[in-house]
Amino acid sequence: MNRGVSIAKWNDHVANEDAFFSSDSCIAVSDGAGGCGLFANEWSQYLIDHLPKDKPISTYSELDDWVDGIWEPFYNEHEEKAKGGDGILLNKFYNEGSCATIAAAWMKSEKVCQWMAYGDSVVFHYSFLTGILEHSFTRLSAFSNSPRLVSCKDPLEKEGFRSGEFTLNDTSIVFAASDALSHYILMMYELSKCKEYGEELAEEYLKHSGNSQLLKTAETQRVDFEKDVILQLMPASESEESFKKYLVNLYSIGVIDMDDFTFVYVNPFEKHPR
Repeated sequence: MNRGVSIAKWNDHVANEDAFFSSDSCIAVSDGAGGCGLFANEWSQYLIDHLPKDKPISTYSELDDWVDGIWEPFYNEHEEKAKGGDGILLNKFYNEGSCATIAAAWMKSEKVCQWMAYGDSVVFHYSFLTGILEHSFTRLSAFSNSPRLVSCKDPLEKEGFRSGEFTLNDTSIVFAASDALSHYILMMYELSKCKEYGEELAEEYLKHSGNSQLLKTAETQRVDFEKDVILQLMPASESEESFKKYLVNLYSIGVIDMDDFTFVYVNPFEKHPR
């Protein structure tokens, strides 16, 4: 079973800059960076469209070679689009290009999932058997930092690439999300195991950022991660309407930031474990 859903910010009348792919063997999310350059929504969709779906990208050099092989047609086409505007628009494209994150996972077998990520979109693995959440990100507080981005004109930085494997069992679910939703998921998991993640949670507090305020609000609630997050999020992703309703509620409570939101998952064993 696989599913994906994406919605734009409901308080703004701009294009959704997220894109995703979902199949039984591959899931992927790309979050276009609207604050950087132009054509962010088109670049994120372009990355998703050109991502190899049957062969994992498992090393930095493979990611670098892939981007090197696809960027030029996009750049040339959108350079012409930028020329159709004023000089300011064209200069912005020349200076900043188009930027996005990319996070993807490939089912190599029933027991092994290969993942890679560049930027702050995140791939997760949750086991209903163990209750353990694994992920592709670094630390909770790092969501407050500016992410490295895949650019249509600038070289990648090796430090921004992460990859690995998840070992699956027959209660596993593998999913990916764009940054605001990923922050919520990881924050709630760490709060549910606050003794284990005390250091990471303290780092988040000390950032004195918008995310640290979300954490202060979230910690007032008792958290059963599986019941309150995973088993709420999965059915909410059945439609854009239910997904939006779910996220509007989280936003109104004050535990998630406003953004475009994307969630995509694959359940390799095609049955709900509970």
